This record gives sequence, C-alpha cells and structure tokens, in this order.
Amino acid sequence: MKTVAEINEKIKKGKAVVVTAEQVIQIAKEKGYKRAAEEIDVVTTGTFGPMCSSGAFINTGHSNPPIKMQSVTLNDVPAYAGLAAVDLYIGATELSNTLGMEYGGGHVIEDFVAGKDIKLYAKSYGTDCYPRKEILTTINKNNVNQAYMYNPRNAYQNYPAAVNSTDKTIYTYMGTLLPRYGNINYSTAGELSPLLNDPYYRTIGIGTRIFLGGAIGYVSWQGTQHNPSQERGENGVPTSLAGTIAVTGNLKDMSTRYVKGATYYKYGASLFVGIGIPIPIIDEEMLMYTAVANKDIYTPVVDKSGNETYDIKYNYEQLRSGSVEFKGKKVLTAPLSSLTRAREIAATLKDWIQHSNFTLSEAVTPLPKEDKINKLEIREMK
Repeated sequence: MKTVAEINEKIKKGKAVVVTAEQVIQIAKEKGYKRAAEEIDVVTTGTFGPMCSSGAFINTGHSNPPIKMQSVTLNDVPAYAGLAAVDLYIGATELSNTLGMEYGGGHVIEDFVAGKDIKLYAKSYGTDCYPRKEILTTINKNNVNQAYMYNPRNAYQNYPAAVNSTDKTIYTYMGTLLPRYGNINYSTAGELSPLLNDPYYRTIGIGTRIFLGGAIGYVSWQGTQHNPSQERGENGVPTSLAGTIAVTGNLKDMSTRYVKGATYYKYGASLFVGIGIPIPIIDEEMLMYTAVANKDIYTPVVDKSGNETYDIKYNYEQLRSGSVEFKGKKVLTAPLSSLTRAREIAATLKDWIQHSNFTLSEAVTPLPKEDKINKLEIREMK
C-alpha cells in the first residue's frame, strides 16, 4: 500500500516513477502486477475528443455607466446571461446567429483561448443601478476578469460505437454515418481513457487535480448522466455508457492545441477537449486496473437512426484495426477522438509530474458508485 501523500513526497524529490497507461501494460506483462505496483507510483492517462457538454463562464467587468446584461452574443453566438449583471456562460454547442453551423460556442471558446478579440453585444431592460440598455465592444482573455471552463459532462467512461441501418446517409454527433452499415464510428481513447483506468473511481473523485485543455484543472462533481450501475466485465470495465465527470479550470491558461472548436456537418457545433488524469498506484489492484488493454475493453454498437438494436460488442483492438465484420460484411471503422493527441496528453502529464510541476490531489469525496439515469417522459400538466 502507498498513500497519495507518500507519492507526492517522491514527486517533490524528483524520484517518482511515472509511466503512461500504454507503457504500464507491457511493464505489467513483464513483471507481474505485484512487482509493477511496487515500482510504479503514477500512471498517466489521456483523451482528446468531442465533448459537447462543455462551456465557459466569463466575467466581463462593468462598463460606465453599468449594464445588467440580459440578452448577450459573443461573436454573434448567444450566451446565457441569467446570472449576475456581467457574468456569462457560453455553451459549446450554441450556434451563430449569422453563420449557423459554421461557427458556434466551441469556436468562440477556442478563439478566446487563442487571445483573439471577441465581439460582445448585450441588451438590457435597464434598472436604476444599471441604467445602460445596450453595449457593443470587444473582450479578450487579457481584459476580462475571471474566465474559466466549466464542463458539466466530460470523459465518458466507454462510449458506444455508432452505425446507420437506413438507406440514406445520416448526420449525427457521432459524425456522418453512411447508409446500410457503411461505416462504424467510435469515440474513446481505449486503454488511455481516464475513467477506463479507474473503473470503480477508487482514486478519481471530486477535487482530483487533472490536465485540462493544456492547463491544470479539477474534477468538480460527478458529470451529468453519470451512470456507474452499468454491466461490467470481469476486469471491472463497464461495457457501455457509465461514469462521467464535471471539470473546471482557468480558461486563460489553456492552449488551443487541446481546446478546439468543431463543426459536425449538418449536425452542429462542439468542442474538442483534452483531458489527462494521473492515477496513483496505491496498491496492486490499482495497477491491475491501469494495465487494461484495448483487447479487453468492449463497447456496444448503436444504430443512430433508432431503427434497430444489436447485441454486438467489439473491443478497441478490433475497432482500431480499421475494419470489423458486422452483419456479415466488412465495415470500415474510424475514431472521432485523436489517439495521437491522447498519447501526447498522457506524455505531457507524465513530464509535468517527473519534473515536480504537478502533484496529485486526493479526492475530497468519491464519485457515486451507484446511480441511475432517468428518461424524459411526456407528462400532462396537472
């Protein structure tokens, strides 16, 4: 057994042994779980993919005379202003009033991170203490007050692959899906994915310090649609949608390499977010979880047209091969998330820890290990 405090002492002295979630797999094969757990202190993970449930809070500061912002756009993208006078929230999937799907909230956030000027337009009904009724100006990360990313649902723990059973192409948040099972898209970093390396949330919880968008961030709560009660394999890995995390970090410190606005053709806007979470190897069991390989992580296939259901699962070794056999035919597979960038994030986090620039934080409280997901039913008003 090792404690996080003991591991942090080794990090501060530059003596911690840190490996990525890909590297630990081979080490565990060669040395076994027990010896590997004794030698390794931290395993770093990484993922970089579309995370639609993302956004940012921005405090613009007060104008003179001041305004209580009621209706706001940033680069013509609507932002939510139902907070205090000059607190705004821009959601990643909100669309431009002028450009539609070509530009959305995710692009605004990327442009903000890049240091570009963002056009701010706001209207108000006016009050005695906030008499201004309209304002047009520009803001950027150097002249606003606080600006922080707050994402209600990121880093999904095993996301189903997507296919299309209909006779026409459909356009979805899982990308363009060709007719008659023409392709299968998936969006998980597999053996590098953070929550797949800690399937029961033994070390990842509220308060965990993480890599977020190229800066230091934190797990702030369980993510929306957190569903840990999914069926799991013998290795503890859920075989479908399970845990999620809400995350936060200083938007001003982030990098456009790990925060990228995106447009899904004929679907809408999103934001690609880079997340890396360090896993402290507190015991042999934790090492075993981090040594999970793509061949042992299975995910289901979902028909995004809603017409069919399947009892079919593939592992990530199969999906990453480029094709699988599905319903008697060879079907091409493609990732929406970037394996190259996920590896880069895990390696960067490893470097931060090895150079004593990042220490681990123990969770203030664990993520829920039991929960359920409700559906929205049409109910009559009483």
